[in-house]
Amino acid sequence: MDKISIKGVKNIIVVASGKGGVGKSMVAVNLAITLANKGYKTALVDADIYGPSIPKMFGLENYYVGVREVGGEKLMIPMEQYGVKFNSIGFMVESGTAVIWRAPLASGALAQLFAKTDWGEIDYMVVDFPPGTGDIQISAIQQFRIKGAVIVTTPQVLAVNDARKGAEMFSPEKMNVHLFGIVENMAWFSPKQHPDEQYFLFGKGGGEKLAKEFNTKLLAQIPLVQEVGESAEQGANLMEQGNPALVYAFNKIADEVVEQIKTLPVEPEPDLSQCKHNPESCQHSSSCNHDCSSCAHHCKH
Repeated sequence: MDKISIKGVKNIIVVASGKGGVGKSMVAVNLAITLANKGYKTALVDADIYGPSIPKMFGLENYYVGVREVGGEKLMIPMEQYGVKFNSIGFMVESGTAVIWRAPLASGALAQLFAKTDWGEIDYMVVDFPPGTGDIQISAIQQFRIKGAVIVTTPQVLAVNDARKGAEMFSPEKMNVHLFGIVENMAWFSPKQHPDEQYFLFGKGGGEKLAKEFNTKLLAQIPLVQEVGESAEQGANLMEQGNPALVYAFNKIADEVVEQIKTLPVEPEPDLSQCKHNPESCQHSSSCNHDCSSCAHHCKH
């Protein structure tokens, strides 16, 4: 099965976790902002279909995306904040409304976010995966050309156990996606009055243990600080808050991901030379434009 290349998007990075509540979306948002701050053209896809939080974290919770025609095709116009273009299912449903969809519908909505958004030219697209190892993750990995994954965990044993399942999903034996490394969130707490003191509220060493187990890197340890929660609630730019530990951690993650991507093999484009322009035989015929050179599905008709 040929994977889809999203027009204009050079590299796709997914941020995943084994369970919710570990700060996965926070890591995805601030990784994207950090890449944008470094001068890269950056996008973010909120793939957490059932619990989209990205609009609130960017301070655009009650907005709706527009649509424009590009080359005869109607595409969604991504929102832009802090130098990052982004799209989310949260822009298409009323705020606070539960998204109750079966897997095929949810996977279809995710494909629309990726392929039916007018991203323009993008160096790095960060994808905020839902927690776990379900249909959304599998569909995205099977359909799109993903360069690698970042796994987020907290230090405690239960979180690491769940993160292990998330990391295993990307292993060569399963989905065969490169693992950039592990981010350990809420690694310790340091009071503002005593910044040199560290209190390990959720245990210690879980991220390092997981990184060794999967023969990958511990990309960064992010401390538990008040600014993280406040920024998420207020839609503020965490990277502008001036906390040196947070800025250092995300610069470290971004730099490591960029360097690792440079070492990865380039995946060849699918061979479309045998296209016979027969949309009746194409499983994606409803969206086929009869032009294999730009077909969003790279399908041999």
